[in-house]
Amino acid sequence: MSLFGKIKDAIFGKKPAAVPVVPVQSTSAPATQVTPAPAPVSLEISEVDVEVILNGFALKSEEKLNWQTSIVDLLKLLDLDSSLVERKELAKELGYTGALDGSAEMNLWLHKRVMRELGANGGKVPAALLD
Repeated sequence: MSLFGKIKDAIFGKKPAAVPVVPVQSTSAPATQVTPAPAPVSLEISEVDVEVILNGFALKSEEKLNWQTSIVDLLKLLDLDSSLVERKELAKELGYTGALDGSAEMNLWLHKRVMRELGANGGKVPAALLD
């Protein structure tokens, strides 16, 4: 799974796997009739409020994390690896073209890009976190 995928799943939650509709033998009908199982109900939310979810995680965290501006703190809040190795991989995945050195420039770019990607993938992200 991609690193961004892990971030998205941590915030949006994992989508349940599709439940196949399996024909079920009806006990009251003749042996030749089959009654289909009810179709699964889709509970998909069209837009996830990223700020509300992350603030909720922050309230439960024992650490004071500045997830609003720090990619390291955002990853820690989501209980994901925030090491330089992982941030370099995330930067490559998201198309960062600068030096992969863990600089403030790289980290700020990563944070903004992650927020933009969350917005592009169904998240409601405040404009202040996109700039």
